[in-house]
Amino acid sequence: MSSFTSAPAVTPATASELRALIESRRAVRRFKTDPVPDDVVRDCLEMAVLAPNSCNLQPWNFQVVRDPVLLEKLHTVCMFQHAAKAPLIIAVLARPDTWKQACQDIIDKWPEPQVPAAVEAFYRKTAPFQYDQGPLGIKGFLKRQLLRVAGLRKPLMRTPNSHAQMRVWAVKSTALAAQNLMLAFHSHGYSSCPLEGFDEVRLRKTLDIPKKAVPVMLLAVGMEDERGVYNPRLRFPLEQHVSWL
Repeated sequence: MSSFTSAPAVTPATASELRALIESRRAVRRFKTDPVPDDVVRDCLEMAVLAPNSCNLQPWNFQVVRDPVLLEKLHTVCMFQHAAKAPLIIAVLARPDTWKQACQDIIDKWPEPQVPAAVEAFYRKTAPFQYDQGPLGIKGFLKRQLLRVAGLRKPLMRTPNSHAQMRVWAVKSTALAAQNLMLAFHSHGYSSCPLEGFDEVRLRKTLDIPKKAVPVMLLAVGMEDERGVYNPRLRFPLEQHVSWL
């Protein structure tokens, strides 16, 4: 008997609907001025934070910008790109610095009356050992030396063990949430464009971004205007990127 027989059933309609949603999503560069309703924004953010993330520490923040004065400033920050003239821009931020509070929040907000002992032990002991890099990264440096020796005998999780690796750690989870966010807006009939072309120094002066936060992207959102999509889609052949082992 196949080992896959116990997998949850996925109906063809569900798969086809997801394919249609993903295939029809495009990065839109021109938006109408119509505002995006707050209830739509909230619903999409709720779907964004359902994204999988490392140890459920949810290392992300979203700054929802609707104020016309701030939007005009962000247009300058984004070097006057057409897409940055959207009626809504969401700053998607990775937070490598919030893991400690998240560990405590998971214990405090556990959705059952009793926190399982294994869960509490993980967030009080294991996770702090993994993610605490110490002042100037000294703990991370010592852990790297320890893992080099211990890893000779058995497989080990060797990262993140530096402040730089913590930034990568947070960005990976945040990027998953950003993809959820774009698909959520698309499901509501709104287009989006992830913007990486911005001046981070000016961005930090424009928005109240915490010092240790990492701006992953600015997400422009709105109703697609005429000539909103510039070019036909181009993707390289699957065989160029996939190995079947």
